[in-house]
Amino acid sequence: MSDPLQQQEDAAEAERPRQRYLLEDTGFDEVPKKYRKFYRKWRGAADELAPNEVICPVCKVVIRSSRELRPGDRVYCMPCMSRLVVVRTEQGTLEAHVAY
Repeated sequence: MSDPLQQQEDAAEAERPRQRYLLEDTGFDEVPKKYRKFYRKWRGAADELAPNEVICPVCKVVIRSSRELRPGDRVYCMPCMSRLVVVRTEQGTLEAHVAY
């Protein structure tokens, strides 16, 4: 059963336009040069992720997007070739779950 208050919050978030981000090349050399700006190495537990970043649970690489990520978005991890779905955890952070 769905919580009606949660549905209202999700609807309000969906109406708000997504933030855009300018990505810079981070020197991540495990993917072709064209795609390096979309990935970076995870710096450990102290590493804070931005709203446009999510960590791959398979290979522990940070996947970056030029737009703000929201629950339900799908991302692709090129280093491990995993397709991921972005979900919101109970703590309110974004997390990626493997689709296949």
